[in-house]
Amino acid sequence: MNDDQILTIEEAAQFLKMTEKQVYELCRVRSQERMEHPFPAFSIHSKAKRIRKSDLMAWIAKLAAKGLTPKR
Repeated sequence: MNDDQILTIEEAAQFLKMTEKQVYELCRVRSQERMEHPFPAFSIHSKAKRIRKSDLMAWIAKLAAKGLTPKR
C-alpha cells in the first residue's frame, strides 16, 4: 500500500486497532491543544476528517521514540 494514501476515521481506527470514537477524540481541537504530538488529521469539511497514512506513520514514530527516551 502507498503511504500517501488518505484514510478515513474508520480506516485509521482499524490501522491503529482503536475504536472510531477513540480516533475522533484524538481529532478534537481540545485534545489537539493538549497533546505534545497532535494527531495528524485534517478536515475536508466539518463532518469529514481524513488522515494521510504517511503522516500517521510519522506520528506513531514520534510517539514510539518518546516512549523509548529515558526519563530524567
